[in-house]
Amino acid sequence: MLNSTISAVTTRIIARSKDSRAAYLARIGEARDQGPSRRHLACSAQAHAYAAAAEDQSALADGQGGNIGIITAYNDMLSAHQPFQDFPEIIRAAARAAGGTAQVAGAVPAMCDGITQGSDSMELSLFSRDVIAMSTGIGLSHNVFDAAVFLGVCDKIVPGLVIGAQAFGHLPAVFLPAGPMTSGLGNDEKARVRQEFAEGKVDRRALMQAEMAAYHGPGTCTFYGTANTNQMLMEIMGLHLPGASFVTPGTALRKALTEKGAARALEMSALGPDYTPLADILDARAFVNGIVGLNATGGSTNLLIHLVAMARAGGILLDWQDFSDISAVTPLLARIYPNGLADVNHFHAAGGMGFLIGALLDAGLLHEDVKTVAGRGLDSYRQEPVLQDGTLIWREGANDSLNTAILRPSDEPFQASGGLKRLSGNLGNAVMKVSAVAPKYHVTEAPARVFDDQNAVKAAFQAGTLQGDMVVVVRFQGPRANGMPELHSLTPILSILQGRGQRVALVTDGRMSGASGKVPSAIHLSPEALDGGMIARVQDGDVIRVDATTGRLDVLDPKVLARPPQQPDLSAHDSGMGRELFKTMRAAVGSAETGASTL
Repeated sequence: MLNSTISAVTTRIIARSKDSRAAYLARIGEARDQGPSRRHLACSAQAHAYAAAAEDQSALADGQGGNIGIITAYNDMLSAHQPFQDFPEIIRAAARAAGGTAQVAGAVPAMCDGITQGSDSMELSLFSRDVIAMSTGIGLSHNVFDAAVFLGVCDKIVPGLVIGAQAFGHLPAVFLPAGPMTSGLGNDEKARVRQEFAEGKVDRRALMQAEMAAYHGPGTCTFYGTANTNQMLMEIMGLHLPGASFVTPGTALRKALTEKGAARALEMSALGPDYTPLADILDARAFVNGIVGLNATGGSTNLLIHLVAMARAGGILLDWQDFSDISAVTPLLARIYPNGLADVNHFHAAGGMGFLIGALLDAGLLHEDVKTVAGRGLDSYRQEPVLQDGTLIWREGANDSLNTAILRPSDEPFQASGGLKRLSGNLGNAVMKVSAVAPKYHVTEAPARVFDDQNAVKAAFQAGTLQGDMVVVVRFQGPRANGMPELHSLTPILSILQGRGQRVALVTDGRMSGASGKVPSAIHLSPEALDGGMIARVQDGDVIRVDATTGRLDVLDPKVLARPPQQPDLSAHDSGMGRELFKTMRAAVGSAETGASTL
């Protein structure tokens, strides 16, 4: 039976979203009722669309077989997206074999937070999600497609693709992952070298050697940050084929899954035998399943923003209380770095998504009766794909974890509740990822040390002035102020302070990395400082209590709230590294609580 809290949260989401969801489905229904797109185009328009299609020209002109639109985030500078170079030809061949065709409909930008971390470029990162959504819309707007497949992996790319895809929710949509790179230098060793570099114990050459040994080949970074959380979500929400998320690139199995995904897209089209539009898959139950998966795996805090924005694109209204209430009843079943020492390849080998989904279904924590690209409910996602004599089949997945240090059943969890906590109080609303934070650090009450940018924190650390217990406040980092960059480069500094025995917490209206770890961090604080948030009134020495046990975030002297807000000069964020191109987005963006969206 479905857990009563999961049922109640789903019911209230549906009720809250009644009008907006109905309006969305009405729009999608109108598009669906128009029938296959190409039939409505003039002959000259169709000729333009088929001119370069070579051997597929006659099939496209005939219009009887489905045509797949490929939206790709390929580039060969980012390891996660480099494998997509070969996917279009694989998809075209698979489509032809199934009696259809495929064309690259458009490309979307793919930005890596791991490269831009701590730099001015990072201020474009969050907004790139909405650019990706709009680029997806442009690609599909040519209106010659009966289905779509989406090639993307990393932080903003998958959420942007999902948002854009829902504007064409009358089309079936299959997400085809590239998979993680093979395991390199262990995450614990990489973290150790990073911390030693921050302390000046090793030089940059040693740091570079460690980083290159960790990030060494094609595929997604192997830690459990936003990219791999995205992959987990696409599978548990039914947009990947069962077991597809964590198969490494360049393997026969990876290719077979890509071929099967293309074939399924055609089967799910209005011209195929199993019409299943995206709007039917991404309903409130699918998003609740995603939130359960996020908590059960200790996933990236970035998804507290992205899932809200993704859901709103389909008329579904989520809020952070939904995440917190689901977290309270969802056991933590996985420990993957930074919430443990294992990487996603180890997680996959221990039983992976099949075991995880099965355990959550058995515990009554997932909606099983959802539509998926597999053509069956979520119970089919217990299975795992294998090649048998060169043919792709699915067999029964792992019924038991093969490594309980990484993956556990629901009755023997790492902790009874999930990895996310909503905090609220007189400073506003924030969230904290607690899955990697030791319980003794769940409550921090200390004087504030206030900074208006992360570089000032680094300078104070280098000067040796971050002494004693403290709550580090980093403000004017919200979406309106500077695009809400990740502040992951603060993690080594704060970890060092905590390791010295100091009580340390972070409070910010910015983001931390999807790999944020052991230091308690109240992030995404809303309202942000530039939007009237109380964080703009805090000064050095004001005592702040960050309490993940009760879900409170307060400055203890209420007189602080009567002060006039501080207003630093933020003009340095207006230009450079393309930031001038995003001025209108900074002015139009909504709050982190509503998805930090400009759409």
